[in-house]
Amino acid sequence: MRIAVPNKGRLHEPTIDLLERAGLHIENTADRQLYADTVDPDVSVLFARAADIPEYVADGAADVGVTGLDQARESGHDLVDLLDLGYGRCRLVLAAPEDGDITEPEDVAGLTVATEFPRITREYFERKGIDCEVVEVTGATELTPHVDMADAIVDITSTGTTLQVNRLAIVDEVLASSVRLFARQDVADDPKVRQVTTAFESVIAAEDKRYLMMNAPREALADVKEVLPGMGGPTVMDVADGDTEQVAVHAVVDERAVFEVIDELKRVGASDVLVTEIERLVE
Repeated sequence: MRIAVPNKGRLHEPTIDLLERAGLHIENTADRQLYADTVDPDVSVLFARAADIPEYVADGAADVGVTGLDQARESGHDLVDLLDLGYGRCRLVLAAPEDGDITEPEDVAGLTVATEFPRITREYFERKGIDCEVVEVTGATELTPHVDMADAIVDITSTGTTLQVNRLAIVDEVLASSVRLFARQDVADDPKVRQVTTAFESVIAAEDKRYLMMNAPREALADVKEVLPGMGGPTVMDVADGDTEQVAVHAVVDERAVFEVIDELKRVGASDVLVTEIERLVE
């Protein structure tokens, strides 16, 4: 099975990191390399531009691909969206000069909209029943209203800073995007594809979780369980030295709850509390 991944840009490093944490270590990589093996002899990696990945998957050069939802939608290919990988979040928005007359989508009727995403943009206006001219550009979209090339734009934004710098105001959200794992229809249910999907899911599930281990008096066990907001309740075991008055308690908790939970555990009698990160979590 071949996985297409971004070869550069802001999506490259997070994707490589995801592969590594999922257990698919990439071997023998080099600059400008197009293909690479992984530690799994049945899985290889194809490096490609994020915008080209949907095409590679649809044409069979790769079986699955990691790229943004915006790129997949713009390609027009009917791919299976297997998993939201949770990074690369951004929005495709309709924006116009902040001091202009365009304050809602209907205001662009009969006007010109510049974008690097003509398919998504046309579909958006068709859904809204708005007739306007969509002009495709290949860069510097935010400049087009200021040089009389367009009246408004549809462009990607993460923080909105670039739009503000160019005195553009968001009129409407066209698409909320993030990086996804996509597959062709004919391989979406393949056992190897399911295995890779599960591996990615386990990494994502573990990202905001921490593993807590502690000792606690047996008589305080009910109070300890009350404190721990674990997944399905904590695991309780006898301690190895045969101390029947103490038990070992293990639990998975949300990272954001760890600070308060430790304080509460100490209050009810827990000791030797150890907090560790979780590499993968199969639910």
